Amino acid sequence: MFESSDELVPAVRAAYLARLGVDAEPPSADALALIVHRQAERVPYETFWIPAGEKWSIDPAQAAWRIAFAHRGGYCYHLNGALGMLLRSLGYAVHGHVGGVQAGAPNPDAMGNHLVLTVTGLPTDANPSGRWYVDNGLGDALHGPLPLAAGAYVQEPFRLTLDQAGDGAWRLTHDPAGGFRTMTWSTRPAIAADFLAKHEWLSTAPESPFVQVPMAERRDATGMDVIRGLVLARVGANAFTAEPITGPSEWFDVLADVFDLRFDATSPEARQRLWDTVLHAHRLWQDSQGR
Repeated sequence: MFESSDELVPAVRAAYLARLGVDAEPPSADALALIVHRQAERVPYETFWIPAGEKWSIDPAQAAWRIAFAHRGGYCYHLNGALGMLLRSLGYAVHGHVGGVQAGAPNPDAMGNHLVLTVTGLPTDANPSGRWYVDNGLGDALHGPLPLAAGAYVQEPFRLTLDQAGDGAWRLTHDPAGGFRTMTWSTRPAIAADFLAKHEWLSTAPESPFVQVPMAERRDATGMDVIRGLVLARVGANAFTAEPITGPSEWFDVLADVFDLRFDATSPEARQRLWDTVLHAHRLWQDSQGR
């Protein structure tokens, strides 16, 4: 969600809320938590549109439509962008910020590879400032919102830390078992242009991890389901790693049953391209492992 006057179309909002299984109600900290939990549980972080050859923009209205009607997800620009529009349509004070996810040592070039949301104006006894950090765009990290206050927070199975990272900046440090190391963001308002170059690289560059390994993640209160290529796994409670899925029908069934990912709006040609690309990537990985 960028600082703009774009409004969420009422029909899209209704279908979006239906997918989350929540009713429209006045803003509150409890209602915010429910919406964020449901999005984490029902709208997966996914990159299968890339090997399918679908050229998604970062427009939050388009992302909201896909979530609402096509049962798709996306990565941070799509998930947080659409969520920001939904929350604003419900009366929340939502703000988008430029972030940078970093797998290793701090790298200022990472800024722009992540869209962050904050929500203000919802004080509680536990969070009197009323400022909340909201992020459904990090895959395995957050299940619900965090008070925008320095400290350590447990969202099973991970321990997360928030601290200020200089003037006008915040840093989230992930659990050592998580999928990245840190994410730093600026508190200044974001605009779409802040993310265009990184989105182009992430979705098209051969070196991009999203191009190399198509994947989906679905977070819940005790862990995360993840599929990377053809391998389904569970992190946290009831952890497992399954054998590779060898057939396209079974693979698409897993995407639908575990991740609520539907491809009804995807052409047969794009579905076939998606399967062929994922299978090829898996075989390359097998060869690299000497299997």
